[in-house]
Amino acid sequence: MPTALVTGASAGLGRALATALVAEGWRVIMTARDAERLHAVAQSLPGPGSVTAIAGDVADPAHRAELVSRITRLGALDLLVNNASTLGPTPLRPLADLSPAEVATTLNTNATAPFALTAALLPQLTAAAGVVIGISSDAAVEHYPGWGAYGGSKAALDHLMLTFGVENRDIACYAIDPGDMRTDMQQAAFPGEDISDRRDPSEVAPALLHLLTRRPPSGRYRASDWIPPVADDPTAPPDASTQATALHPAGSPS
Repeated sequence: MPTALVTGASAGLGRALATALVAEGWRVIMTARDAERLHAVAQSLPGPGSVTAIAGDVADPAHRAELVSRITRLGALDLLVNNASTLGPTPLRPLADLSPAEVATTLNTNATAPFALTAALLPQLTAAAGVVIGISSDAAVEHYPGWGAYGGSKAALDHLMLTFGVENRDIACYAIDPGDMRTDMQQAAFPGEDISDRRDPSEVAPALLHLLTRRPPSGRYRASDWIPPVADDPTAPPDASTQATALHPAGSPS
């Protein structure tokens, strides 16, 4: 049974991906800051014994150490999804209006913590020839007013995750832009606005599973390029359009 660690798994894409992985027969270790919400999600998933919920903040070194200890006892890790994230100070404000401490907090959660967790788990990932996914955003490559701290942190996340990929050829590392989704974070970014036109995270999760099946070269990809077709040939190579558009996301921040 392959093993995955999904951070930020109590809601949004983290929850949707954990649910999809369990349905595919994975053992999933879930973590998130909201303990009550996390355990409720874990209890709702099928397959007793295949889901472990460990509440905590990945920005906390002690919590990361707990996660690493638990996974070390298992022996290998097939998939690490660095999904836990913070929007930063809300309502969103111009970059010059933020304090260095506010920017540092955003960078710590969105970039430093995933770096530290990935580095600590490299032996387990290498043993399994595993996969690392950093959940990115088009704000990492585009510049939107008010999104400076978040976008900067996601740009740093991309660079860190993909550098792990070139330095550790036995694993695959991806930065994935999931596109706009109907999530609490998206609503916080656009308070009072109707976000019902965004994709539900459950519609995006299959794209990540599809990418895991195909396992393209390490790099930055858009989830929309990996929505599986109705009649899929698992032996077929990735579409050329995926490689061509991977570095050119468009639309509002995701």
